Amino acid sequence: MRTAPTILHLDMDAFFASVEQASKPSLRGKAVVVGGLGPRGVVATASYEARVFGVHSAMPMGQARRLAPHAAYLVPRFTFYRSISERVMELLRALSPLVEPLSLDEAFVDLEAGQVAWDERSARLAGVKLRADIRAVTGLTGSVGLAASKMLAKIASEEAKPDGLVVIEPGTERAMLAPMSVRTLPGVGPATGDHLRRAGITTVGEIVEAGEDELVRLLGKAHGHGLYAMALARDDRPVVAEREAKSVSVEDTYDVDIHDRTRVGLEVQRLAERCVRRLREARLSGRTIVLKVRRYDFSTLTRSETLRGPTDDPAVIREAAARLLDSVDTTGGVRLLGVGVSGLADYTQEDLFAQAAGERAIEQGPVEEHVAAPAEEQPALAERRWPAGHDVRHAGFGHGWVQGSGLGRVTVRFETPSSEPGRVRTFRVDDPDLEAADPLPLVLREPDGGGAALGTGGHAVSSVPASLPKSWSGSGGGAATSRP
Repeated sequence: MRTAPTILHLDMDAFFASVEQASKPSLRGKAVVVGGLGPRGVVATASYEARVFGVHSAMPMGQARRLAPHAAYLVPRFTFYRSISERVMELLRALSPLVEPLSLDEAFVDLEAGQVAWDERSARLAGVKLRADIRAVTGLTGSVGLAASKMLAKIASEEAKPDGLVVIEPGTERAMLAPMSVRTLPGVGPATGDHLRRAGITTVGEIVEAGEDELVRLLGKAHGHGLYAMALARDDRPVVAEREAKSVSVEDTYDVDIHDRTRVGLEVQRLAERCVRRLREARLSGRTIVLKVRRYDFSTLTRSETLRGPTDDPAVIREAAARLLDSVDTTGGVRLLGVGVSGLADYTQEDLFAQAAGERAIEQGPVEEHVAAPAEEQPALAERRWPAGHDVRHAGFGHGWVQGSGLGRVTVRFETPSSEPGRVRTFRVDDPDLEAADPLPLVLREPDGGGAALGTGGHAVSSVPASLPKSWSGSGGGAATSRP
């Protein structure tokens, strides 16, 4: 294990919600929830203002609406989020060749490999500069953790939230970890946490006191040894540069076991659709469909089916997942479900639709030929869809975003990232002057190529500090923090 805190973990603050607040002046400082707005939608991200009411990611959207009925509920704009993420990742790669992205808004960086940090002071300076650069380029904030290992750097960034920096100095790790909840450690989810709690173990320090043999008895050999090592702050995993994905998958863990077979089937279909969205966002397809089921007794089953060629067709993947579920007994209840696709390729075999079981109709209609009906038999054009939060442009009023739609009407607030909060107007959904638009940049570019981040009031302000902070406030266990 290295002896300097040169592993950096960056976690953007409430990323999706923060992007929406930066885009929409009227939402700054207010509760914002981003996710699926349908009856089976879940929360992707909640702003810190929404979290005050108990809203959090992966929560059913219906429950979020009950907790925060006055929040703004928006449909994700993943293409826009990805474009901002790419700017952030460019900044990280300028620091080091060893950057390990975990998601759109989170990554590890080995600063020592980039020769930008070799001790506590240089690592801290690199973290301060990175946060300033992110704000200048994107207008957003990120929290940074610095430590001698990946596990500790991630814990440090969590302690730094929101909009802060925490350094864990070597030699202080065990004292810092001891009072923390066992859930702080990677791999300790609700089920493992409850199992340890029933054994009287609730903190990391109590894991160490219990001893390695007791952990192995409680959790099994692999998990017990691994958890005990983490409790002792041992983590030798290197930062691994971005590698080609071997699979794309999604999974959900449920607070209460699902017993109803119909509900299990609906959850598998929803997960399959989410998996397809990720495939398409990555411009990939795959041959092998995998279903993961963790039952009430913690036993985990996986089933897979390999197709004749790669696909990203939602009908094919949904039906394959449904067939796999047919072979699994869920009578006692299900606590986790997952759907994945492996055997990835960057193309799709066009004739795979024939593999869908039976001749069942699918929501999207025929994939191959479409024979037009005679003019007098054709139905009226479908109503244009206006997803809440998405960008629009009106010929007379300019750029805005959809606040909501229904009953043949769409409500639009006209404002831009650099404007004051705008006015709200309502139109017919088929108004010819209203059209979908691309998102506007969050940061105004100056003539010389520099950037100015948007302040809370929507005005351009300089975001790069003229000098580094003159003093740092210390926290227990050797961690230094800065919370601007």
